[in-house]
Amino acid sequence: MMIRNIQDSDYKKVISVIDEWWGGRHMADMLPKLFFVHFQSTSFIAEENGEIIGFLVGFLSQTKRNEAYIHFIGVHPDYRKLGIARKLYELFFETIKQSSCDTVRCVTSPKNKTSIDFHTRLGFEVEDGDTVLNGVSIHSDYDGRGGSRVLFVRRLT
Repeated sequence: MMIRNIQDSDYKKVISVIDEWWGGRHMADMLPKLFFVHFQSTSFIAEENGEIIGFLVGFLSQTKRNEAYIHFIGVHPDYRKLGIARKLYELFFETIKQSSCDTVRCVTSPKNKTSIDFHTRLGFEVEDGDTVLNGVSIHSDYDGRGGSRVLFVRRLT
């Protein structure tokens, strides 16, 4: 496996598989091409034999200079549970530390128990929200009407 920075030419390849990787859920709209153009230094592609098997899209906050945000991560279903997502996160952490960032944030759907468990195992803490659902604190309507989310934060040492 090789991990490299994302390029704008990766966009069509990722978008062509993203809904399939999410079991048919429509996810492509959540990842516009602008991320592949403007956040290359903090976003990564994992490849094996020239095929994309994972990706992470993240960026440095323009508002909070010591923070970074992971917008999207995906791993091909056949390559899950092999540590690829963890490696992508660790590379992101190391990359943003070079810009004096010490805090990483990300969000997920309250329905995505796999994502909640994964982030917790990686050392992320769930930020207190306004309600609790299935034992997890959530932020109601975070992404608009009905778009409740679990917010995570991880402090880097």
